[in-house]
Amino acid sequence: MKTLTPGSTPSTSASSPWLANFVLLAAIWGASFMFMRASGKAFGALPTAGLRVGIASLFLLPLLALRGQVGVLRQHWKLCFTVGVLNSAIPFACLSWALLSISTGLSALLNATVPLFGAAIAWWWLGDRLQGSRVLGLVVGFVGVAMLATQRESGSVAGAHSGTLAVLACLCACLFYGISASFARRFLPGVPSLVLATGSQLGATLALLPLTLWAWPETPAPLHAWGAVTALGVLCTGLAYVIFFRLIERTGPSRALSVTYAIPVFAILYGVLLLGESVTVWMGICGAVIMLGTALSTGLIGWGSAPKS
Repeated sequence: MKTLTPGSTPSTSASSPWLANFVLLAAIWGASFMFMRASGKAFGALPTAGLRVGIASLFLLPLLALRGQVGVLRQHWKLCFTVGVLNSAIPFACLSWALLSISTGLSALLNATVPLFGAAIAWWWLGDRLQGSRVLGLVVGFVGVAMLATQRESGSVAGAHSGTLAVLACLCACLFYGISASFARRFLPGVPSLVLATGSQLGATLALLPLTLWAWPETPAPLHAWGAVTALGVLCTGLAYVIFFRLIERTGPSRALSVTYAIPVFAILYGVLLLGESVTVWMGICGAVIMLGTALSTGLIGWGSAPKS
């Protein structure tokens, strides 16, 4: 699998698979906020995060064994487990707790700040070049999210006493997402995406296990909550992180993290189709701005990119 140098642009032959993975990942993670909210109400924040990574580990381990890559994980288990703490244990706990106080729409919008953290960290740590249309794309994407947030903020379920802390928890999750992406690119280049995904979830499971047992609810959770947390583990974590780490390897952390600009669009779409929410013209305009920023920041369109490899 070809690894691009920081700031480079995928070749034409790789563009289509990369774009398909990008859209698929945005669609999957757009649904994760609904599942986290449903399971968090029944299990609580820490058990939700712990069950999510535990189920993901059970889903990924057989796939790893079938691929004959268990030995590769043994070689890199310490670094993979560290990625799990940075990229799953801390962010999942923060988001699950925040969703007990704020709406899924607002949390998805806050999650769209991940590329800003990721780009800054990749620039400082990895020397990832941000110039031309990619810089403009980050700005345009953030503006689109801010525009949409002014519309969605009025629908937030957060109270004044808990909303601020919940917002800070979401931003903390975004910071650790950005750190983990550059960490994986810096210390685990060339490691297969399935190995990194499995090892990270195992590491997160071990980190969250004591807290999960400590906070386990006394009242049994209903069946729909188990369904939600299972979807979180299998679809939104196990499958999603294989795709995510593959994007990091192919495109670099800044571009891979820009998937979060598209997640609010999908989250709103699910709200319309599954929850009966309405979409205004303003939301449509903001969604178009976000998608434009995504296309620019990832180098899908624009100028000023490094020469193609």
